[in-house]
Amino acid sequence: MAPVEFSDFEHEGWERVAQAYHTYFGDLTTQSNQAMLDALGIQRGSRFLDVASGPGYLAAAARRRGADVAGVDFSVAMVDKARRVFPDLEFRVGDAEDLPYPDESFGAVGISFGMLHFSHPERALAEAFRVLRPGGRIAFTVWATPQRAIGFAMVLKAIDEHGTTNVPVPQGPPFFRFSDWEESKRALLDAGFVQTNVQEVDQTLVLNSPDTPFHALMRGGVRVAAILNAQTPAALAMIEQAVAHDAQAYRNDVGELRIPMPCVLASALKASGR
Repeated sequence: MAPVEFSDFEHEGWERVAQAYHTYFGDLTTQSNQAMLDALGIQRGSRFLDVASGPGYLAAAARRRGADVAGVDFSVAMVDKARRVFPDLEFRVGDAEDLPYPDESFGAVGISFGMLHFSHPERALAEAFRVLRPGGRIAFTVWATPQRAIGFAMVLKAIDEHGTTNVPVPQGPPFFRFSDWEESKRALLDAGFVQTNVQEVDQTLVLNSPDTPFHALMRGGVRVAAILNAQTPAALAMIEQAVAHDAQAYRNDVGELRIPMPCVLASALKASGR
């Protein structure tokens, strides 16, 4: 299918799940915020843009460091959520691949778990490069590979064993493309950045019974949720049961599930004079 169809699919999905994403992934994705802001050198007076800002977590974290922040997201529902949660911050609707800001207007750009949702991630990096001042920095996070991000491994394994991935979901860039450290570096270099750095940041998905990673991805995501929703009722029930079984190994003494869900953090510099 054409990339525009994937973009429409992602946009429609995020308009529906803003609150569920906040519920299931808010406390998870914010665990890497400080590492990203450190990589960007965010401090008092920094001019920072949060691209694919979602509910505004990264922008708010930068503001707590004293930065002058703005957030942009293509989902009206996400922007509305961010404005309600952080009413003193600036959020607007806009496309990461066509940012509504002038050239060289920010000192830092962060993309928290947005790269895997763009139809053309190279365009998003090019736009970040355009709006950055010389000497400015970019950073983005994506999920680590399923071998490391165990919640994904549980659900994808259960789909393979009890369901099918041959479902009518629009084709987009590979979900774990930038989980490959070398691919992240290559994309940043191709966009014109220098001094690339990639690291893994520990994160833990904490869930209370009866929720498991199955429910988090089914209710708070888009692409994996679409695959799950396309299963037969019988297959979906078996997938849910298989994930519940595998998740038990991660339940602690107080009944919480604590699932390792690390991310990959990539950063780079826009050289002076570029």
